[in-house]
Amino acid sequence: MTNWKTVRIACGTVALGLLVVASGHAWGVSHENNLTFSRPVALPGVVLPAGSYTFELAGSTSSLDIVLVRDKARSKVYYMGFTNTVQRPAGMSKTTAVVFGETSANEPPPIAAWYEIGDSLGHQFLYR
Repeated sequence: MTNWKTVRIACGTVALGLLVVASGHAWGVSHENNLTFSRPVALPGVVLPAGSYTFELAGSTSSLDIVLVRDKARSKVYYMGFTNTVQRPAGMSKTTAVVFGETSANEPPPIAAWYEIGDSLGHQFLYR
């Protein structure tokens, strides 16, 4: 004879687990920001035309600091590479997403670091 109470508890636990995993994206577990640039910007080895992009950590459960940059539709990858984890500078707003590096007047500004909105850690891009 099956203990129906145990079956109901097991089904409820599985459903709750699926709900938590599915809603993890809404809780910010995905480590992703959608950013829009009004002019071209540079990342190591690539220039991004003006437009909207998704910046995300590849494999957010990994200890590797790999950043992936795609178009807003997530259909084309523009950049994937290792970065260094850095602390958000003291006094920087938690809504500031990128910091630009220096360049000559005719070059697109390089993104020096991406800071996940609301997080105290960021990802410094590695230029040669």
